Amino acid sequence: MTWSLYSSYLIVVTLVVLAPGPDTMVVLKNSLSGGSRGGLLASFGIFAGNIVQGSAAALGLGVIIARSQPLFITLKWLGAAYLAYLGIQALRGAWRGNYEGLEDPQRSRTKGFRRWREGFLSNITNPKVLVLYLSVLPQFLNPATTNTWDALLLAYTVAVLGGLWLLVLMFFVHRVRDWLGKRRVRRTMDGVTGTALIGFGAVLAFEG
Repeated sequence: MTWSLYSSYLIVVTLVVLAPGPDTMVVLKNSLSGGSRGGLLASFGIFAGNIVQGSAAALGLGVIIARSQPLFITLKWLGAAYLAYLGIQALRGAWRGNYEGLEDPQRSRTKGFRRWREGFLSNITNPKVLVLYLSVLPQFLNPATTNTWDALLLAYTVAVLGGLWLLVLMFFVHRVRDWLGKRRVRRTMDGVTGTALIGFGAVLAFEG
């Protein structure tokens, strides 16, 4: 693989990564409720999900999943249901409005695995991520000159870029922590993220 081809790939996947999606909303939700640690754990979970899906696509397993209609549909509905569940959680928080600033870091330690799990499950149950890998990677791979390591490099590039973007988002939330700690702002943000997550779940369930 040439550097010019890889540079073209970087441009394409960077644009894809910057587009708001369920992963963005999950990190925002956990950053709001759990501070930097909560956002970081959710980001790690999403990164792990991307590694799994990227590896599956690069190694050819993704094609099997995508072509298995029952498996693909089951995964799609599980992903839609999970996003709706996360969205309802956020909306319940907005409705109740019981905030005392951002969550105490000491208290958030007991919820660390849950935050990682939310990130991982929101990504791994979203078959659109797998479809993205399967549709973009082949455009930059030539079976005659490239190998599995090239495919893995392209797949993991998406995971790394996505992780970096989520870290930037988390840093932004941390910078405006005091403003986000205001009750009215928190309720608005929870309402927006909850609605967006439910919307993404609906699109995932009924599109295609």
